[in-house]
Amino acid sequence: MTNPGIALKTCSGLNRIKWNHNNPYPISIRRNLAYLSTRPAASDTASTVPPDSNGVPLGQSGNAQARVKDANRALFLDVLSSTSSKREAKSYLSRFNPLHKKSTPRETAIRKELNSEVQQQIHGVNLGGLYQSTRAVEESPRFSQETVDETFVGVEAQRLHVALIVVKSPHLLDDYTLEGIGLTLSQLSKLGLSCVVVVDPQNELPATVPTKDKSEWRFRIVEQAERIVAAIDRHGGSGARCLDAIVGISPLKDGISSSVKVRGCTQIVHPNLLLKPLRRGIIPVVAPIGYTSVGQTMVPVAANEVVLALTRELAGLVRIPASEMDTTAILSQRYEEDRADISLDRIIVLDPDGGIPVLDGNNRSHIFINLEQEYEDIRNDLLRGSSARNMAHNYAIANNNHLDSLQLARDALAILPSSSSALLTTPQEAASSAYSSPSVSMPGVGTRSTRNPLIHNLLTDKPILSSSLPHARLQQPSTQDDRALLCASPPTFIKRGMPLTIIPDPRVTPWRPPNLDDPPLQLSDPRIDLPRLIHLIEDSFGRPLNAQHYLSRVKSSLAGIIIAGSYEGAAILTWEAPPDLDPSILPSTPEYARRMVPYLDKFAVLRRSQGAGGVADIVFSSMVRDAFPEGVVWRSRRDNPVNKWYFERARGTWKFPVAYEGAQAWTMFWTTEGVSAERFSDYEGVCRSVGTSWADGKNKLD
Repeated sequence: MTNPGIALKTCSGLNRIKWNHNNPYPISIRRNLAYLSTRPAASDTASTVPPDSNGVPLGQSGNAQARVKDANRALFLDVLSSTSSKREAKSYLSRFNPLHKKSTPRETAIRKELNSEVQQQIHGVNLGGLYQSTRAVEESPRFSQETVDETFVGVEAQRLHVALIVVKSPHLLDDYTLEGIGLTLSQLSKLGLSCVVVVDPQNELPATVPTKDKSEWRFRIVEQAERIVAAIDRHGGSGARCLDAIVGISPLKDGISSSVKVRGCTQIVHPNLLLKPLRRGIIPVVAPIGYTSVGQTMVPVAANEVVLALTRELAGLVRIPASEMDTTAILSQRYEEDRADISLDRIIVLDPDGGIPVLDGNNRSHIFINLEQEYEDIRNDLLRGSSARNMAHNYAIANNNHLDSLQLARDALAILPSSSSALLTTPQEAASSAYSSPSVSMPGVGTRSTRNPLIHNLLTDKPILSSSLPHARLQQPSTQDDRALLCASPPTFIKRGMPLTIIPDPRVTPWRPPNLDDPPLQLSDPRIDLPRLIHLIEDSFGRPLNAQHYLSRVKSSLAGIIIAGSYEGAAILTWEAPPDLDPSILPSTPEYARRMVPYLDKFAVLRRSQGAGGVADIVFSSMVRDAFPEGVVWRSRRDNPVNKWYFERARGTWKFPVAYEGAQAWTMFWTTEGVSAERFSDYEGVCRSVGTSWADGKNKLD
């Protein structure tokens, strides 16, 4: 008799997954994530008790067992709902797999020598490879009264992936929300992301505290930190620990004015108290309490400064203090190696005000921010909003909080690798794993929790909602999760990103149809690196381009080009004339300009950047927002796997009927609102008539 199974519908389609009722995880995910769910515990009693078939330690009470089972089920459903593609799953596993160090020739020789010595001790003679001792025999302890010189072969430690999590105004959060946050942090630890929490009391505490009130002030901060520690401890694992004496304040001797804060007055003076718990799976909860270098006076510290100090420490930008240096060179070297094996991947801000708002009156938030391109514009919008006289006091305070969060993300990501990111969301969304939604049920599974933005972001390195989706589609989400997100402020995903080059700049020279007085742009323009552009197109499409033919084809119709980063992605757009346009209509006439069709000729992203980094979203958003806000049309072959992505972003689509065998099977997309019959006919004519420029001579569509 076969085990019963159910079909789960994932984002990538219907996949049949065998559900083993003795273990709630499907075999494929259980194999890949097994090492993530078995983190060593430091002092947790339950960790030393063998678990049952559901992963629940034996001997626990019924309520505790039910809580652990519910947490496992919630984590499993979050993994299924968040990892929407095979590429994202592979990307996650490649980043969080343990490091396997290959043995060097010297290490191999040492092992052979040790093996030979073991054989001589056991058999009295070296028998070569005839009787190889097992690994258990080799590694078993040997008791001897004599001094034995042993050579230790270094083993590379697993890379520690860390997230800094700022909890703003914890005094405003009830115990239920804090417990949900504790559950999420425990789940992140199981998935391989170690957490460091920073308490941010915000306006609850004054900037300066009188000496007589310092005890009360410290008690209030530590009390909130201990609430977070207790919320994490209730969900098993290695638990959490409050750290209130690792932050030091010292004046900068040589103050350097720089936009990149690689130095600061706030420092982590006892990094061992931070790194050792992290290595043992414990979640440190840091209170914003600092001590001056002169006199050891206790002073309040801004939470943002604590986060930047932790960022510098975990990024390896701070020299080890003399007080933290071990007495032996071996231990000091091990301490340096521990710091080198740390990767600070996320800066997460849990703010009651949610993500960064778009101040356009539509009550929406920025879903994705490319700091290289958008920081100054968003900052100026928030500054204007805060200074507006007609803005209510509460909104002005919220705007200032958003400014602080945006500045923190920029300063922290500036000193981290480009792969690091920041996420701004509400505490309620971060606790969503603990909330069950009865309206979304699955047969045989029961109610499921709403999708957690923190877990989704860890697994996919993307925001839950795509930033390039049309605004109207964001207002009418297709899933219960998206509707729940839009009820509050959607999370804002931030990356240092990449510069975006638009030629010509539409803010200076709007893109208009070509005329006799203004010659069109050429791809041979010195502002365009043509060889790199050709390489980008060929790498993205996997086909050689006939460059001369292509340059000749777009010579008189090029509207502009959008380039992301160092030619990691690009969009080439043209103005195309409908086939039935009267040749007597001159380019300088209004009728000619009205009939010209804005056309997306090439949309290319390097293969190594596809599905990661938001390159496609950045280019597409700029195309529909800056270059052609009134609408653009393009075509794609019917079996193109990217069509799903196009369907989500287009306002309208139409599949060309295939009249005969071998005819070109196109799907046409457009972003124009309210397309008339005449305009539709022009779109169809252009998409049918535009030729191809490939050099392989194959009868294959673009």
